[in-house]
Amino acid sequence: MMGSSIRARMALASILPVLLVVATIAGIFWQGRVQDLENSHQQRTRLLVHQVALFSAYGLFSGNTASLQSVVQEIQREADVQLVMVFDANGDVLAYSGPTEVRALSDAESPNFKAGLRTRHLDMRIESVLPTTVPIDDMFTPEQTTNSHFAAPLGSAMVVVSRQDLDEKKSDALLTALWVGAAGMLLGGFLAFRLGDWVVRPLVRISQMVKRIGQGDFTIAPIVSERDPLKELQVSLNQMAERLAWGRDELERQVEKVTQELRLKKEQAESATQAKSRFLAAASHDLRQPSHALGMFVARLGQLPMDPQMRQLVNNLQVSVQEMQDLLDGLLDLSRLDSGNVQIRMAPVDLNDLLNSVRSSLANVAQAKGLRLRVRSTRLWGQSDATLLVRMLVNLVINAIRYTERGTVLVCCRPYDQGQGVRIEVWDSGIGIPAQHHDDIFKEFYQLANRAGDRNFGMGLGLNIVQRSAALLGHEIVLRSNLGCGTRFSILLKAAQPVRVQSDKLLGALQPTLGDITGLHVLLIEDNDNAREAVRQLLLSWGCKVVVAKTLVEAQTQLLQHGVPDVILSDYHLGAAENGIECIAALRALAGGTVPACLMSGDTHDAFLDAVNAADLPLLHKPVRPAKLRSLLRRMLP
Repeated sequence: MMGSSIRARMALASILPVLLVVATIAGIFWQGRVQDLENSHQQRTRLLVHQVALFSAYGLFSGNTASLQSVVQEIQREADVQLVMVFDANGDVLAYSGPTEVRALSDAESPNFKAGLRTRHLDMRIESVLPTTVPIDDMFTPEQTTNSHFAAPLGSAMVVVSRQDLDEKKSDALLTALWVGAAGMLLGGFLAFRLGDWVVRPLVRISQMVKRIGQGDFTIAPIVSERDPLKELQVSLNQMAERLAWGRDELERQVEKVTQELRLKKEQAESATQAKSRFLAAASHDLRQPSHALGMFVARLGQLPMDPQMRQLVNNLQVSVQEMQDLLDGLLDLSRLDSGNVQIRMAPVDLNDLLNSVRSSLANVAQAKGLRLRVRSTRLWGQSDATLLVRMLVNLVINAIRYTERGTVLVCCRPYDQGQGVRIEVWDSGIGIPAQHHDDIFKEFYQLANRAGDRNFGMGLGLNIVQRSAALLGHEIVLRSNLGCGTRFSILLKAAQPVRVQSDKLLGALQPTLGDITGLHVLLIEDNDNAREAVRQLLLSWGCKVVVAKTLVEAQTQLLQHGVPDVILSDYHLGAAENGIECIAALRALAGGTVPACLMSGDTHDAFLDAVNAADLPLLHKPVRPAKLRSLLRRMLP
């Protein structure tokens, strides 16, 4: 292909001058031949009309029309002569030969008549007939000079000649020029292609060598001829190929060595990551369990009578427990996002329920800081994962509360893109974020206004979790803020059609209903002594009747002794061979009916969540907030 292209370009470069020369010569030849034919035709026409004028002078002078008619008939017999006419001095026709409608000289000189002649390819010429003077040789007569040009004309002669023969000769000349040009072009093209082939053949060999080297084939090509004009270049290419082959082999050895080192480092990094994930997975339950028990004990402690100093101490303890539980939730959420084990469950979400859950969860937090949390109701629905979306929104609102000293935090929903999308917005009147830090705030542990490490600002994980969750869900996070002007975070998601399905899986969105849980019969199944005792005391402080068990056998015994409970609260892990889902199913079978039940667990992996969804059981993630537990019990009242 490359050789053909080069050969074609060489031939084109060679044949173009030949084509130009041949075309120029043929054009000059044809133009000169046409000009000669045209001049000859015009000269013949002039001679014919002059001949008529000359022979008609005596007839006009003597008034001999027979002589004039003989003259015009004789001239009309000439080839291509269509019409011959003689007019008197007044322009009237005296004699003519040939078909005509002309009745006077004025008719012949009219524009219409001349235009008609041109359309029929005819040429007309008119010449005045002048009197002639015959000199008399008389020696006694003085010499007289007579100039006939100044004498009055006797009449006019007109000849009309056809251009058909002239046009045919011009066409023949054009064909001859074309044939000569074509022959010259063919000869020039043949010579050009021969020249191109002679020049291109060595270049094609060089291009093939370069192409082979470019494809990684470094074999030495033999020299075709010692007289090859590009022999030195071929030798240089062979030497280059030999050096490239050596360099490639050396580079492959180096790459293989580096690849082995990188593979080893990658395996080490993956092992470290897996070890971290296994550690967090294994420690998740153990970290949540004491935090869960501590929260319950502190909640129970807050219900006891105490002096103001002790009350202040307990309040500080509750705040510390809350911060510890929030930090634990953030770290575990981050671990799950790092591991890539988060399963997305996209479905229509009632955004009004989601906003109400945020209001109920964080209104007290905002009020404690002297802020007003405003949440606008909405009828919009969005397509998202409800669990991840509420977590994202809670993190954004908490972040707004932390960085706002006074004013309002507003949460609202707006449609956009002509109703195809929904924008969930969180506004605050806080310190604002400079434009140069808009990307930095989404990094792990980055806190723009917390250079001193104040834990009241959290650990800088909330916005990172929001960004990662949005990437998993395919949502967009839009930030609009500037220093001293407050901040607006927006979550952009697709709009969804409303569905008549109540979302009972989001316990954070559960709304407290009126109802007293005093006297509620609760069967508590928990294998951890501290957690069991903490929940038992808290339930007793609420007026519940509580029976406890560690295992399924103990729970069955309690059910037989104390009757069917109103509610079953069970931990998920109850030993090496038992879990809360199986325990609840066995107790329901023993009771002979569907007893309201709820799971409490520190597990967050997807297999566990799938099992809970399959069992259609409410789930409280440890550490459980006392308010959530009480709200759930109110909703589960018989």
